[in-house]
Amino acid sequence: MTKFKDDFLWGGSLAANQCEGAFDADGRGLDLMDVIPGGLEARQAAYASPLDYMNENIEYCPNRIAIDFYHRYKEDISLFGEMGFKCLRLSVNWTRLFPYGDEEQPNEKGLTYYDSLIDELLKHGIQPLITLNHFNVPLYLAKHYGGWANRKMIDFYCRLVRLLMTRYKGKVTKWLTFCEINVGLFQPYSTLGLLYRKGDNIEQIKYQAMHHQLLASALATKIGHEIDKNNQVGCMIAGGVVYPYTCHPSDVLKAFEENNKELMLTDVQVFGEYPYHMKAKMKKEGITIHMEKDDEEILKNNTVDFVAFSYYASKVVTTDHRLKINNYGKLQNPYCDASQWGWIIDPQGIRITLNFLQERFHKPLFIVENGLGAPDVVETDGSIKDDYRIEYLKAHIEQVKLALDDGIDLMGYLTWGPIDVISATEGQMTKRYGFIYVDRDDEGKGTLKRSKKKSFNWYKKVIQSNGEELENI
Repeated sequence: MTKFKDDFLWGGSLAANQCEGAFDADGRGLDLMDVIPGGLEARQAAYASPLDYMNENIEYCPNRIAIDFYHRYKEDISLFGEMGFKCLRLSVNWTRLFPYGDEEQPNEKGLTYYDSLIDELLKHGIQPLITLNHFNVPLYLAKHYGGWANRKMIDFYCRLVRLLMTRYKGKVTKWLTFCEINVGLFQPYSTLGLLYRKGDNIEQIKYQAMHHQLLASALATKIGHEIDKNNQVGCMIAGGVVYPYTCHPSDVLKAFEENNKELMLTDVQVFGEYPYHMKAKMKKEGITIHMEKDDEEILKNNTVDFVAFSYYASKVVTTDHRLKINNYGKLQNPYCDASQWGWIIDPQGIRITLNFLQERFHKPLFIVENGLGAPDVVETDGSIKDDYRIEYLKAHIEQVKLALDDGIDLMGYLTWGPIDVISATEGQMTKRYGFIYVDRDDEGKGTLKRSKKKSFNWYKKVIQSNGEELENI
């Protein structure tokens, strides 16, 4: 069996708006995730109709405090270093550097924080992978400019990109332009900064906004290559191959169409042009993207260096409307188990996804999110026996190793949430992913004390052995 290469990047991933907290510290402005409620039902309702739920004076928003990584990052990075992390993916909070988003000069206190954070990672031998935008649209830009529907967002974003890539030249060489860019297709509030009410037809606006993000991604790639020839700039998608529920031709066709839809934006980022199926889809739906004269050239000349993706679950589709959808809006795969939140547990799917993406894009791949969201129980002795998390990750890493035998060009493997954070979809702490437990509940109560789970030492052993020792301890 093929071994992981010596420079394989093991580690974990975080997002600023799910871990930092300190929403009102040192001049930071509000972003869209600071003004909506937490909890599964409330958060989903807010995503569906943000104008009905947004509230700058909200009584409780879990993202505002999160796990207070802003004040505790040295403690947390020390724990990541103890596990032997080679890489930590993190995002920069736009509003910590540009509180409104359209300022010409950055907030120096925000820069001081990120200076110290990056230096702390390097001190522990951890390579930073920076996501330039991870579901992080300044509230002011959404309200006063219309979010990414406004072409001016490209300039504001590129100002942020140029600042970061210039300041951290030589310290950071790996970048992602946007987190899960395809999530904008079904969650345009957090990703595109669009404000709407349930029932509004925003398809035309959504596609125009995604075009602006694609241009911004291309320009970020251009900036990165100009500033430092050692920079590697990648794109990222929410991964997970779509299966047909049956071998009925209608189901097979639907799965084919869904896979194309999931990957059409990445087609642009990798190949530099809109794919035929996306053009056909927009024509069929009466959507016309306004392009300026240089847009096609910008996209064509500034394609990404690698493709990163998250993988939590595969998906299943069918044309048979009689089949039951679970409480989380998903069609269950009869051959797979599901998590408590209805996510299909399909380790083999990560191997299939790796092969699917390699065949399509012919670029190096990077798994930058994989993990199991589950409630954890703290025993009377303080221990947390999360064997279910170990078994989930073990099964997935085993399939990743098999994908190496398939010939996959893989840069690294990062788990999602190496420390418990606020979940993006549900706005909960109960849905925990970490190797490190954070004492905080869904109501915001708790000491924020950090504790190692059983999986902490297991993952430490995985990294030490470069993926050779996967057995539970």
